[in-house]
Amino acid sequence: MPELPEVEALKDFLTENLVGHEVVRVLPVAISVLKTYDPPVTALEGHEVTAVHRHGKFLDLETADGPHLVTHLARAGWLHWKDRLPSGMPRPGKGPLALRVALETGAGFDLTEAGTQKRLAVYVVRDPQQVPGVARLGPDPLADDFDETRFAALLKDERRQIKGALRDQSLIAGVGNAYSDEILHAAKMSPFKLASSLSAEETARLYEALRTTLTDAVERSRGVAAGRLKSEKKSGLRVHGRTGEACPVCGDTIREVSFSDSSLQYCPTCQTGGKPLADRRMSRLLK
Repeated sequence: MPELPEVEALKDFLTENLVGHEVVRVLPVAISVLKTYDPPVTALEGHEVTAVHRHGKFLDLETADGPHLVTHLARAGWLHWKDRLPSGMPRPGKGPLALRVALETGAGFDLTEAGTQKRLAVYVVRDPQQVPGVARLGPDPLADDFDETRFAALLKDERRQIKGALRDQSLIAGVGNAYSDEILHAAKMSPFKLASSLSAEETARLYEALRTTLTDAVERSRGVAAGRLKSEKKSGLRVHGRTGEACPVCGDTIREVSFSDSSLQYCPTCQTGGKPLADRRMSRLLK
C-alpha cells in the first residue's frame, strides 16, 4: 500500500506534470472505483489543473473553477503516468485499469488496481473535506507544527498498542503497516507496547523515529519516476517484508506476527529484549 512518502512523491511528480494542463477526458473504466456522483466525473473536463495536494494517503487534484479529483490508492492501487495515452476507448472488465485521465497534450495517467479486493477509491468533490476519509484525518506527522508536545498529547490517553495507534489515520495521517514497522524498529520499541504507557524518554525517541523515518523515505522517493516508486519503497525498508532476513542493525533474524489480512515484522534483539512475540491473540504486552 502506498503510504505518506510514496504519495508525497506522487504529489510532487504530478505537480510537475499536471499543473497548468487541461483535463480533456476522464474515463471511469471500473464503475466501482467512483464513490461520488455529484458532480459527475465529466465536470473535471475542460478545467486546468492548478495544484496537487496530499492529505495523508489521499491525492487531491485541484482544478480552476472546477471540482477536485481525490483518490486513495488503497492496498493494491497504483498510478501509471503515460507521456502518450493509448488511442481508443479502454474495454471495461479487461485487466486492472480502473480510471484514465487525459490531458490536452495527449499525456495523462491511469489508475489501476490488482487483485480481487476492489478498494481503490475516486471522489469528485467541490471540497476535499467532503471525502469522509479526508475529513477524519489526524495531523500530518511532517507538518511544521507537529512537534513532540503535540505527539505526546495524542498518545497520552491511547489505551491501544503502539502499532495500532500509529496506523490510525484519525490519530496521525499517512502512516500504514510498512512504515509503522520501520518507525518502531528505529525507536527500538515493541509493536505491542501500550501507547499511553510510554515514558517521556520513549515518547521523544518514538517522535524522532517517526519524523526521521518518514523524512528519509520522502527524500529517497523524491524525483523517482512514478513507475519505480514501489521498488524504491521496498529497497529502503529495513524490517518490513523481510521476515527471515538478518536485522541490518544487530544481525538477529527478523520475525513476523501474522493477522487475518496483514502481518508485522520486527527484530527481537532491537525491539523486544530478545523475546520473540507469539501470535497477537496470545501475547502479553511487552514492556
